[in-house]
Amino acid sequence: MDKIHLYCDESNHLENSPVNIMVLGAVYCPKEKVKEINIRIREIKERHGLSNHFEAKWTKISPSKLDFYQDLVDYFFDNADLHFRGIVIDKTQLDHAHFSQTHDQWYYKMYFELLSKILEPSQRYNIFLDIKDTQGGKKTKKLHEVLSNNMYDFEKNIIKEVQQVRSNEVEILQITDLLIGALQFANRTDVTSKAKKDIVDRIKDRSGYNLSQSTLFREAKFNIFCWKGHTANDIDHE
Repeated sequence: MDKIHLYCDESNHLENSPVNIMVLGAVYCPKEKVKEINIRIREIKERHGLSNHFEAKWTKISPSKLDFYQDLVDYFFDNADLHFRGIVIDKTQLDHAHFSQTHDQWYYKMYFELLSKILEPSQRYNIFLDIKDTQGGKKTKKLHEVLSNNMYDFEKNIIKEVQQVRSNEVEILQITDLLIGALQFANRTDVTSKAKKDIVDRIKDRSGYNLSQSTLFREAKFNIFCWKGHTANDIDHE
């Protein structure tokens, strides 16, 4: 029985934010590989003249750091232990009133949709969320409850923990930030950045996907689901 660590992040998740494209994402790997992977990422930083405490983030991509971020993308795709699943959501499709749900209720359903395709009853999982705000503790507890109940894991034997971490302290979570940033960028028409476009193109090339369409359901390395306004009870899979 293996234990898997999942590192989750989100972009533009608030209901009334000015950007319509929301992304949820998770990078995951075996627990016993976590230390080695974090060390390798720090080594990539140092190789590019960055402090090993430098926090890699999508928003920090610039022409001067392009080679570093390309190497980070390549490391993800070259490491067979690392996997990613992301959901791209166009919030203009939301109609919470019609389906008698709040944005928070829908948000947890989308998180379940993200992780339910990763979780297997035969495995054991720890889930780590990037700290966003003071409501994070309440959110992690609720998410643990929703995920476990939907898997009939009432004793929480499958999902052992859901906890917050700081992304500047966890290198794998920084890869999650990078990949969800790329998905959001690829699905927007109101952003321009040559360096960021180069990273998106690198991910397209390495993954073989255009980042704007759902991948096959069983895609294991780089899995994308483009949500098209399904209801909570009518979630079509890829």
